[in-house]
Amino acid sequence: MTIERIESNARMSQAVVHGNTVYLAGQVAYGARGGSVSEQMKDALARVDALLSEAHSAKDRILSVSVFLTDMSTFAEMNEVWDAWIDPTAPPARITLGVLALGSSDFNLEISVVAAVCAP
Repeated sequence: MTIERIESNARMSQAVVHGNTVYLAGQVAYGARGGSVSEQMKDALARVDALLSEAHSAKDRILSVSVFLTDMSTFAEMNEVWDAWIDPTAPPARITLGVLALGSSDFNLEISVVAAVCAP
């Protein structure tokens, strides 16, 4: 079975496809550095959409999601954006974790996704 790596460098890949599953690295809001949780969530989810598309998947094929928040008091704000984005007929398993820090203090959240690949 082949392994496809998407947007790779010497350190990591943004997505890896193995069999019928795609694994996304933690996605942050590069386009909304230092922005509000809402702005960062929208930006990170747009990145998720783009990577899923490149891997021949979509948000209605998401199996599980891990959301990492640096401030759990923003949980409702994050959920508001999530609820507007997710397909309500195909909600994935999800966990949200409060963390002390991410790779940069510019980021308030990070999202990791596992999804099924669409049949060819």
